[in-house]
Amino acid sequence: MENKLIDEARQGDALVVTGTQKPGSRKMYIESYGCAMNFSDSEIVASVLTDKGFVTTSDYKEADLILINTCAIRDNAEQKVRNRLKEYNIEKRKKPSLMIGVMGCMAERLKEKFLEEEKIVDIVVGPDSYRSLPSLIETVEGGQKAVNVLLSRDETYADINPVRLGGNGISAFISITRGCDNMCSFCVVPFTRGRERSRDPESIVSEARLLFDQGYREVTLLGQNVDSYQWTGGGLKKDNPSPDVLAQATTFAQLLEKVALVNPLLRIRFSTSHPKDMNDEVLYTMARYENICDYIHLPVQSGNTRLLEMMNRGYTREWYMERINAIRRIIPHCGISTDIITGFCSETDEEHKDTISLMEWAQYDFSYMFAYSERPKTLAERKYKDDVPEETKKQRLYEVVALQQKLSGARTKLGLGKVHRVLVEGISKKSDEMLSGRNSQNTVVVFPKGEFKKGDYVNVLAERCTVATLIGSVV
Repeated sequence: MENKLIDEARQGDALVVTGTQKPGSRKMYIESYGCAMNFSDSEIVASVLTDKGFVTTSDYKEADLILINTCAIRDNAEQKVRNRLKEYNIEKRKKPSLMIGVMGCMAERLKEKFLEEEKIVDIVVGPDSYRSLPSLIETVEGGQKAVNVLLSRDETYADINPVRLGGNGISAFISITRGCDNMCSFCVVPFTRGRERSRDPESIVSEARLLFDQGYREVTLLGQNVDSYQWTGGGLKKDNPSPDVLAQATTFAQLLEKVALVNPLLRIRFSTSHPKDMNDEVLYTMARYENICDYIHLPVQSGNTRLLEMMNRGYTREWYMERINAIRRIIPHCGISTDIITGFCSETDEEHKDTISLMEWAQYDFSYMFAYSERPKTLAERKYKDDVPEETKKQRLYEVVALQQKLSGARTKLGLGKVHRVLVEGISKKSDEMLSGRNSQNTVVVFPKGEFKKGDYVNVLAERCTVATLIGSVV
């Protein structure tokens, strides 16, 4: 499920590909950590290597090539990757021909360390260099280590049809931008993924149409900041576009409409929005099309304006609240989730309380919550002191998590007694007699399976609930 993948991504857990069999083919094992963009990138890599005769396997012990797609956003994600690499190297001692590669953001950040100091990988490949994997593999087979972490100003992989990995056959990701121009002081993404560039809208629409024809019924448009999507004919966002360029440009709101028009039975989601860039045009487009889901992930990070300025987020507490008000006004029943960091540099108890009060005011359906983890080479590491004690960070995180649990339960209860249009995603985790799917607001809904199957739309009356799940019967 798309929401589960994003949940796993933000927690630093892994997604492992399922296996395909083709006698005589070399086998690749791909394991992904990090943001949803990494999962999407792994599907691009699978496509590149499938064209070169590889097939996927779900057992790394039978693989000829192991690739781990990495995240550098928090230290615990990097530690998980290192532990996995140790396991893989135990296997390599048994099977010397096994090739091990690191992809993604850690590859970009730690390239020399992986290859020269630790000597635990054969291939290091950055997010913009996946097309070079076949040649890198040939280099390793010739007895040398191989690396390509060059960042690109125009690579979008728009012409590559991703191989869908580990999904449910109903929901899929479509990458619409790559890179990021927002220099948030805590974030490494601009350094590991490069400048922001947008993908040709027609290639996005074509991919959505192909997915629908293949039986998919939901797509999530992905970008580090989807609201700044702007196709001007060249992909790279223009700093000062001329009036003529702006007149011909495709904005994110216009892209949403193009994808929504592929078919009314194709649901559209997107992630991630940025409060400084989300405009009312996007909200009105969402309200106009029923198949654009009423759900927005709008990261706030902190409820205090001084800390937001230190984070270089580009908005104030008041601006953020105005954006929430606009969402509630234009899309009254919209589900809203957020990201929150506790214990950022110099955060005081009063400033932490500002985050608590904002959460109570916003009434989030869900939050992704983390204690601050200083990342090397970021502006925060260079400019600010990581001076909030770890115990304080954890205590504040505990308070935030406890509050969100309460808010999530209250928001879920609002769905009781209402009929929800649910896209069936599969069998419920807890009972083979129940099906599971999500409504437009991204809430999980469980109901008796009857004669329904994956990909069906079902109207369900919510009769009871847990903190995050509605349970009901078909009407």
